Amino acid sequence: MTVLERYGLGPIEVTEITGDGVGMVAPLTGNGYSISGCSGGGGVTSNGGGGVSMNCGVGPAATVNDVMSLKVVKIQKPSAVLRIEPVK
Repeated sequence: MTVLERYGLGPIEVTEITGDGVGMVAPLTGNGYSISGCSGGGGVTSNGGGGVSMNCGVGPAATVNDVMSLKVVKIQKPSAVLRIEPVK
């Protein structure tokens, strides 16, 4: 899914949906990267080549680059509902 350029990420690709979380990868388009608040033990690791991977569970929204809110609203394998919007 394509996100706004100001979020500092290229298109986000869902790589995995489990009962506990949604795995995603995205290329970086800005300088630096930060994420906070992934629930369910989510984390971020380097994906090589200027990309990142993240795994977020259902729960409170994560804040990406201090400008984007990413929330896993519902997981119902094989699909999930994500809400992406500007940080309010």
